Order: sequence, then C-alpha cells, then structure tokens
Amino acid sequence: MIHVNFFPSQLRLLYLFCGLGMLMNIACSKTDGHPKSNPTLPLKEAAKAPADTSPKLDTADYQKRFTALVADDKSGNWLSLKTPMPNAGAILPFNRVIAYYGNFYSKRMGILGELPEDEMLEKLQSEVEKWEKADSMTPVVPAIHYIAVTAQRSPGKGKKYRQRMPRAHIERALAIAKKIDGIVILDIQIGLSSLQEELPELDSFLSLPNVHLGIDPEFSMQKGVRPGKKIGSFDAEAVNYAANYLAGLVKSHNLPPKILIIHRFTKPMLTNYQDITPLPEVQIVVQMDGWGGKAKKKGTYRQVIYPQPVQFAGFKIFYKHDTKKEKRKCSQKRCCNWFPNQFIFNTNNYQAGLFFGKN
Repeated sequence: MIHVNFFPSQLRLLYLFCGLGMLMNIACSKTDGHPKSNPTLPLKEAAKAPADTSPKLDTADYQKRFTALVADDKSGNWLSLKTPMPNAGAILPFNRVIAYYGNFYSKRMGILGELPEDEMLEKLQSEVEKWEKADSMTPVVPAIHYIAVTAQRSPGKGKKYRQRMPRAHIERALAIAKKIDGIVILDIQIGLSSLQEELPELDSFLSLPNVHLGIDPEFSMQKGVRPGKKIGSFDAEAVNYAANYLAGLVKSHNLPPKILIIHRFTKPMLTNYQDITPLPEVQIVVQMDGWGGKAKKKGTYRQVIYPQPVQFAGFKIFYKHDTKKEKRKCSQKRCCNWFPNQFIFNTNNYQAGLFFGKN
C-alpha cells in the first residue's frame, strides 16, 4: 500500500488536476429577438459567433502549483526562476506519469525488452492502480519510455557509434501505449552523431501529440571518444536546439506542449545550464540519473541538480542497482518522502522516479 499522508500540504497542491489539464471556454452567442428600430426593414437574426472550442490553460492554477513547488527553496535560485507559462494541454505539473523503460532488443536495458508484452502491461497497470489508490486526486498517465537510438561500442555504418531502431519497433511502442491510453517518450543516445542529424529521423513520430523526447548526455561523445570510454555531455546550445525543434513541431501541427527530458548525474554532463531557454511549447526536465545507495543518490541530487535549476528537476531511483549493497528497495512511500513532487518511471524490476522541485 502506498501512503501519501506525509506530503506537505503545500506540495500536495502539485497533484491537483483540473479536468484534462485544460479548461474549455465556449463563447455562446445569443439571437437578438427584438425588432429593429426601422419597422420597414426585415427582421434578421443576429449572426452567431463560432464557438471557441480551443483548450485554455488555467494560468492561476498553474502558477499556484509552480509556486508551491519552489516554496521551500532556501537558495533562492528556484524562487527567482523565470519560466514561461506553458501552452494549454501541458502535462506538468498536473499529472503523475508512470512509465516502463527499455529497448525491445535488450533484456538488460529495461522491462520493455525483458517481459512479454501482456505481462509487462499487467505490471504497468498494477503500478498505475497503486498510485491512483494512494492519491485519487492526481491523475496517472501511463507511459512507454523507448530507447529509439542506442549508443554502440562499435562504429557501425557511418562510424557514428549509434544504432537507430527500426521504425517497426517505434510503431510497436506507440501501439503498446495506445492500449493503455498512454504517452510515449523516445530516448536518444547519439554517440558520435548529433541531435541535428537524429531528430529529423524521428520527425513523423515526434509530430504526434502523445510522443515526447529524452536526450542522454552520457552518450553524447563530442570529442570523438567512443561511448563507454568516458561520460559525454550536452551544452545548452544542443538542449535549446532540441527544445526549438520540438517547439516547431508543436506550432506547425497545433500540438499540446512536449516534455523534453535531459538525463544527468554529473555537472559536466550539462554545460552552461543557465543558457537553456524553456518555451511555452516545451517543458524541460533535468533528471538526476545514475544508480547508487540512498545517501549517494541524494547527495548527487543536491550537488548536481538542485543548485542549477532550469525548469523542472528530476530524481531517478533504480530498484535493482540502487539496492545491491543496501538490500532494500525504495518503496513508493520512501521515494515520495524524499522528494514529494514526482514523475515516475518503472523499469527492469527497478523503479525510477523523476521528481519535480528540489530538496
């Protein structure tokens, strides 16, 4: 059983959700039934204005949640953070997302490749139900987090040290998400390639309203070293490119905002963070990645993520690798007690939580 009574009241507001994360304002016109002042003119019905069915963002509610998110910031960095109001339809911070991660080619990269589809979906649905039971006021959005481009130890065709997954595999991820009315997060490990080269290859998928993006600096090898030899990095320029690319798709296809996730567990993995520019069309989450014991992970979060705010911050927990020494899993209660604002991933028999805010 998951307990949520330990949530501070001001943080609990983060999980309130208004309708579908958007409000619908419909402008209704009325027929003027009174005769015109000139009785010789024929009586005409006033023209009806078309109904405005476009989604509307409850800006007051969003600001209330975002303010609660940074209310306890002692550094002042988060309190002074200036980010734009998102477009209507934004997922954050109105929802909790429960996702399964991995690649269909590998049993070691996550549960998507480890279990048969039906068994995997049954486990995912079980997780969704646990969180819904724990906090009935917070909608849960299930997700499939699929690694669409994987870093490789061998150079491969073009000597880019990365492998693009077959379109059929990405379509399979979309089909799985559709079964559970969920979203898809496509993750990219570029190797010696670039975002400029890889993102257009996923254009048809990222143009869909329920597909979002994750980029992994660990495998962005800008100095020609093959993946696995050292930890890679992204500069703010690359992140801004990805954000603007997604924003262009949002505008051209009239989509709700995208989520852009940046994995991180060292400061050099993300350089010039202060130059990253959040956009109304894109919600940026810097997520603390990597595994280790409880003290190490919390320490890394406080040293790497918390001091360098961008828009939303994250924290990931791996049940398998984080408990090799401690021999104790991090329960949902314990995870939430650490960092109450969260965007949750469940992967290969370990759980990874992406938490919003700071601690």
